[in-house]
Amino acid sequence: MKIALIGYGKMGHEVEKAALARQHDIVVTIDNAQEWETRIEKLKQADVAIDFSQPDQVVGNIHRCFDLHIPIVVGTTAWQDHFEEIKERCLAEKQSLFHAPNFSIGMNIMFLLNKQLAKFAERYGYQLSMSETHHIHKLDKPSGTAVKLANDILAVNHDYDHWSIEAPAEHTLYINVTREGEVNGIHSVTATSPADKLTLTHEAFNRQGFALGAIAAAEFLVGKTGCYSMEDLFGE
Repeated sequence: MKIALIGYGKMGHEVEKAALARQHDIVVTIDNAQEWETRIEKLKQADVAIDFSQPDQVVGNIHRCFDLHIPIVVGTTAWQDHFEEIKERCLAEKQSLFHAPNFSIGMNIMFLLNKQLAKFAERYGYQLSMSETHHIHKLDKPSGTAVKLANDILAVNHDYDHWSIEAPAEHTLYINVTREGEVNGIHSVTATSPADKLTLTHEAFNRQGFALGAIAAAEFLVGKTGCYSMEDLFGE
């Protein structure tokens, strides 16, 4: 498989290592506006692109790949306000998009457990809260992973009508956000009752799990059209 890496920071380098370990080729890396111009011919050789760029760049990157009919796996977060327009173009033009707030296999297992916890919390009177911690370089706040966890809770637990990173309030799912050091990512969901407390926590030790998940998504996406997520990868 010939891969284009869009965004060549720490995650891009980790994805490169994972791709080479699985016998794939990196045909081009693109990390700035100038490289979109000077490396376009190499980009056209790619079977799939993997984007770990910046939130303010990712929508434009997706459209550029669609212009060239290159399938794209998006690991960048904080662009979901544009998802419906991207999805509409993807389906109308039979393009290929794989998107996920988190590519870690372990984190996606937590997504499944979180939905079950949220249902039981409402049924048996547990109060829910969340926390997430990341390195100081992370731009979005809360993380895309935390947003998915929170939205999944809101979808099945009617004790809450919205989430917030501000002070806790009635009917509000509170997310405590911390940015410190070089933390790769810690997400927790806590259910508390007068009798006991239960906490689901996922901690990423490094970036390897995210990179392997992104490569698995790219392998899954090639040859398909439409919009896909980790649920589709797990289903297959």
